[in-house]
Amino acid sequence: MSTIAAQAIRTGRLDLLPLHVEHAEEMATVLSDPALHTFIGGSPDTPQALRSRYQRMTAGSPDPAVSWLNWVIRLRDETCLTGTVQATLSPSSHSPMAEIAWVVGTPWQGRGIATEATLGLIDWLSQQPVQTVIAHIHPQHRASAAVATAAGLTPTTERHEGEIQWHRRIRR
Repeated sequence: MSTIAAQAIRTGRLDLLPLHVEHAEEMATVLSDPALHTFIGGSPDTPQALRSRYQRMTAGSPDPAVSWLNWVIRLRDETCLTGTVQATLSPSSHSPMAEIAWVVGTPWQGRGIATEATLGLIDWLSQQPVQTVIAHIHPQHRASAAVATAAGLTPTTERHEGEIQWHRRIRR
């Protein structure tokens, strides 16, 4: 699989914009609630730490067969960033695969933003050479399980670092 670049994605209320280092300042505020780390661990990044992380992420994977795709979520009506979605595209033994993840800042949760962004991402992935989408979700993270279910993923018996692997085949 050749390297694929993130492109802007538009949904009903959202713009998924390819991640840039310049997003770090606003995203540090969006992701500043320690509660966002309940299931993933760690603590909120400072703007400087997030800038450094975004530099590494936007530089891309050192493996040419793997594509790191990252977007910020902009809520058009409020003209603000509200979270992120990401996909790591890689070859697998069966078919090209995308591992996805999402996070929405606490003030914007409960408004369907994560679901809409994830559906937009999967729709975009269905136009790429991807046949399988997976996500890893903490077994007690009901909100993320609801997003995954709404996006057509189903839980499997597979575990990864204590999280449940969710799966969806992309139909062409």
